[in-house]
Amino acid sequence: MTERVAIVTGAAQGIGAAIAKELAADGVKVVVTDVNLEGATAVAAEIGGVVKLLDVSDPAQADAVVAEVVTELGRLDILVNNAGLVPYTPFDDLTIEQWRRTFAVNGEGLFNMTKAAVEAMKPTGYGRIVNIASNTFVAGTPNCADYVATKGAVVGFTRAVAGEIGRYGININAVAPGIIASEGVFTTGHGDGFDYVVPMQAFDRRGVPADVAPAVAFLASEKAAWITGQLLVVDGGHTRN
Repeated sequence: MTERVAIVTGAAQGIGAAIAKELAADGVKVVVTDVNLEGATAVAAEIGGVVKLLDVSDPAQADAVVAEVVTELGRLDILVNNAGLVPYTPFDDLTIEQWRRTFAVNGEGLFNMTKAAVEAMKPTGYGRIVNIASNTFVAGTPNCADYVATKGAVVGFTRAVAGEIGRYGININAVAPGIIASEGVFTTGHGDGFDYVVPMQAFDRRGVPADVAPAVAFLASEKAAWITGQLLVVDGGHTRN
């Protein structure tokens, strides 16, 4: 993996930061992207990576960052679509404005980055794309209909696109974490869910970002060459499919 180049979106903290660190430990040159430039800069400095300010919901920014990475580092081999909003709003209070904003980041952002990355990967005949979904899509978690709907879109998108980009030597898979003890979770009402979820898991503890990162790193590696269009649930046995 030492000659591979990866972009990880939403990597200033939490699961994204853990993924960036995991890939860097495997020898990958990691481009840390986020709207939180300060946090992204700190992660990039820690792993010897590159930092880019990026709002994935803006297609022009997505295209520009991918183009910059190819120009500066010579190639793009791995894309991890991790950036996302994690709202916690009862359906009765959910507005169309919030619905659209959640889809703009979690859905359109996924499309924008994947579209740009595939074009960059085609010339080399190689690519690994890993999308971060959520086990809330499997569990149907309440009070976040917009979020769960976007994560269902991630799964459907992954399955559909796999059949179209395999001809270019690119695979695409999704990882669905359960509730994870990270900054993003504790800034919303999701943090209260641990008391309910942990007793339902096979493992009697809270999941942490470092529990998710190795699964992503595997799907981003050479060893995942014959795996595409799949959903890997990483939730400590909370949901068992």
